[in-house]
Amino acid sequence: MTPLNLSLNVSLDSHTDLTGVEDIRHSSRAFVEEVLKDYEICLTSREVSVLARREALTGKAKFGITGDGKEVPQVALARAFKKGDWRSGYYRDQTLMFALGLSTIEDYFAQLYADAANDPFSAGRQMNSHFATALIDKESGDWLNQKERYNVSSDISSTAGQMGRALGLALASKKYRESAEMRDSTNFSSNGNEVSFCTIGDASTSEGAFWEAVNAAGVRKVPLAVSIWDDGYGISVPTALQTTKGSISVALEGFALDEDGKGIDLYVCPGWDYPQLCEMYEKAIEKTRQTHIPAIFHITELTQPQGHSTSGSQERYKSKERMAWEKSHDCIQVMREWIIRSGISTVEQLEELETRAKNAVKEARRRAWDRYFTPIKSSLEYLDGLFKQISTSHPDYAQKIATYQKEIFSYKDVHHAELLKIVRKALFVLKGVEGPPLGALREWTTASLKKGAEVYNTHLYSASVRAALNVPEIAPKYAAEAVFKNGYEIINTFFDKVFENNPAIFAFGEDVGHIGDVNQGFAGLQEKYGEERVFDAGIREWTIMGEAIGMAMRGLRPIAEIQYIDYLLYGLAPLSDDLASLRYRSAGIQQAPAIIRTRGHRLEGVWHAGSPMGMMIHAFRGIYICVPRNMTQAAGMYATLLRSDDPGIVVECLNGYRLKERLPENVGEFTVPLGVPEILTEGNDLTLVTYGSCVRVALEAIEILKEEKFTIELIDVQTLLPFDLRHIILGSLKKTSRILFLDEDVPGGATAYMMREVLEVQNGYQYLDAAPVTVSSHAHRTPYGTDGDYFTKPNAEGLADRILQMMQEA
Repeated sequence: MTPLNLSLNVSLDSHTDLTGVEDIRHSSRAFVEEVLKDYEICLTSREVSVLARREALTGKAKFGITGDGKEVPQVALARAFKKGDWRSGYYRDQTLMFALGLSTIEDYFAQLYADAANDPFSAGRQMNSHFATALIDKESGDWLNQKERYNVSSDISSTAGQMGRALGLALASKKYRESAEMRDSTNFSSNGNEVSFCTIGDASTSEGAFWEAVNAAGVRKVPLAVSIWDDGYGISVPTALQTTKGSISVALEGFALDEDGKGIDLYVCPGWDYPQLCEMYEKAIEKTRQTHIPAIFHITELTQPQGHSTSGSQERYKSKERMAWEKSHDCIQVMREWIIRSGISTVEQLEELETRAKNAVKEARRRAWDRYFTPIKSSLEYLDGLFKQISTSHPDYAQKIATYQKEIFSYKDVHHAELLKIVRKALFVLKGVEGPPLGALREWTTASLKKGAEVYNTHLYSASVRAALNVPEIAPKYAAEAVFKNGYEIINTFFDKVFENNPAIFAFGEDVGHIGDVNQGFAGLQEKYGEERVFDAGIREWTIMGEAIGMAMRGLRPIAEIQYIDYLLYGLAPLSDDLASLRYRSAGIQQAPAIIRTRGHRLEGVWHAGSPMGMMIHAFRGIYICVPRNMTQAAGMYATLLRSDDPGIVVECLNGYRLKERLPENVGEFTVPLGVPEILTEGNDLTLVTYGSCVRVALEAIEILKEEKFTIELIDVQTLLPFDLRHIILGSLKKTSRILFLDEDVPGGATAYMMREVLEVQNGYQYLDAAPVTVSSHAHRTPYGTDGDYFTKPNAEGLADRILQMMQEA
C-alpha cells in the first residue's frame, strides 16, 4: 500500500484528541482521495458485519463472527503492508483483507454461506473470516512467486494459534537475509525484507503461545509485527481478569528494546486515531523491515458494536455506561468527525459515501447468495419433478412421496445436504421400485455423493508429482566391504550429505546446534555449515513447531527437532491444528512441507518413556508418521520427505544410536517408500506386525522360539501414516491365518489402529483362523528403572509366551 503522508507532528505513544484537529490544510487531491477511500472501506466492512450477523441470525449462515470495531486501525495497517509480506491472523481481519484487495464482498459472503464453489479461501471448509491466499498452483503443486503477492497464511480458530506460525514466517525472512545463496535468488524473498504481520485479540494474549512466541521473537530478532486489537473483553471476561495490571503493553514492558538493541519495540495507540495509526504503522513497520527488530502494537480503546458473535448478547455483561462509551468511541464515528472538522470532506459527501457503501454491500450480498442458492434451487425443482413422476407412476407410494415433498419445501433456505438426506430416506422406502424417475433419482444421489467427496474429502495430503507417495524408491547400495558405523554416525553422515547439496535445508531445536543434538546426529555440522543453518532453540516446543511451519510455507526445508517424543505434547496444538490441517483447510492452495524430528521408544521413567503413537496417528492426519527401526531406515525416510512436498514426522529409536549398522554407499540418495512394510523374517504360521524398537523385541522372541515347529513372519510396518498401501500384511495373513500386533503404546493405541487397517480396511478378517491378538504396554506410565520397564512394556519373553499360547490354542 502507498504510505499516506498526513503531515502531522504526532507522538507515537500519545492519545491525540482528533476532535480538536481543525487547522489541517490539504492541498493534495490525492491525499483527500486516499483518506476517503479508507473511510469507504471502513464503511463497507462495517455494513458487511451488520449483514453477516443478520444472515447468521436468520439461518442462512451457521455462525457469524465479524470484525466490526476494528476497521480504522486495519486500513492504517494495510498502508504499511507490501508485496512479499505475510499475514498470520485473527478472524476479525476482514477490513485488512478488503483494504489489500484480497477479498471482495462476494468472497466474504461465499465463505459465510459455506459456498464451496465460490469461497476462494477454503472452498467451504472454514467458517467466515478465515482467510488464505494461494501459495501453490493447485494443479502442478508449483510454488507461486511470493515476492509479487500479498501473502496470507490460512487462518485457524485456536486462540493464539497463529503466533507460532507468524514467528516462523518472520524467521524465514531472517534466514533468507543471512543466506548469500538464497537472499535474492528465489521467488520467496528479497533480501529478507518481508515483514510477518500477526494480528491477535487482546484476550488471546493470555495464552501461553503468545508469550512463548513473543519471547522467541525477541531472542531470534526477526521481523515480526504483532497488532493486538484491544476492545476490553474476551467474550464476557474483562481485561482486568485477563492480564496483569490490566494492560498487555504494560505487562510487556520488560521486553521493551534497550540501549543495547535487545528486545522488542512497543507501541500504543487508540484504535480510533486514524492519523496517528497511519503514521505509527508507516514508521514502525519500516524500522522492523530494515532492522528485523520485532514490534508489538497495542491498539487500545477499540469497540465491538455487535458483540463477540451471534452466540450471545453483549448487554448481558456490559454496563449501560460501557455501552454508551463504546458508541461515542466507535472508530468509524471518530474518523468521520475528524474528516469533517479537518476540512477533508463535507457531511453531504460523507452521507453519499455511506449510502453507496450500504447499497454496494446489499447488492454484493444478494449476488453471493444467488450464486450459492441458484444451483440448490435448481436441484430442488428437479427433485420435486421426479417425486411427482414417481407418485404418478406408482400411486401406492404417493402418500409417502408427498411426505418427502413437504419436507423439502419446509426449509426456508434448504442446503444441498438436506436435499440429499431427504432423497436418501425416500430411496430406502422406494427400495425395489423401478422406472425412469427412480433411476434418475438414484443417479442424482450417486452424483451428489461423489461430488461431496471431491469437494470435502480431498487435499489432506499432496497429490502433485512431488507428493511423498510419488517419490521414486532408490535402494541402498553397499560395498563388498561395507563399514559398520554407530547408528548416530549413519544419520550424521546423511545430514552432512543433504546439507551440502541443498542450502534451503535448516535444522534447529533444543541442543541441536552447538553440541549437535543430545545423540550426536548433527555433531560437527554447525561448525561446518554455520550457526545460520544448524542452530539451537530454547525449551519452547510450541514455537519450534511454529517456526517449522512458517519456514516451510516460504520455500525453506526445515528439520525441526523435539528432543524426545514425550515433549511432543507441548507442540501438539500447532502440529494438529495448523500443520496437519493446512493443505486440507485451504483446499489445496497452501502447503508446509516441514519435517519434524524426534526420538522415543524403550525409554525408562514416567516422563521419559512415552510412545504416544495412537495419539499422534489420530491428531496428525495430514502429516506422515515414520517409525524407522534403525538409522539407515530413518535416513531413507528423511530423503523421501525432503524430495516431497508433504510434511512428516520421523520418530528415531532412542536405543539405536549406539547399535552398529552398515553404511550405504549412496547415503543421502537412497529413499524408503512410505506406506510399504518390509518382511524381515518369513514364516507360515503366524504374522507378527510391529515397528520401531519393538522390531528388536520381536526378533529376540523369534530367537527364543526357534526350536518350535512353527514359523513366524515378522513385518515392520515402517510408517504408520500411511499404512501398508500395498496390503503386504494382508498377503501374509492369507498365508498364516493368525496375526499379532505389537507395540509399546498403551492398550488400544497404535495396535488397535493397525488391527483395524488390516482386518477392516484390508478385509483381513475373512482369513483368520484364530482371534487377532494385540500386545502393548500397560495403561499406566512406565516406572523408572530396569524393573519398572520390564514389568510395564512388552519384552521378548512375554511376547514369546503369548505367541506360544496362540499356537497352542490352534
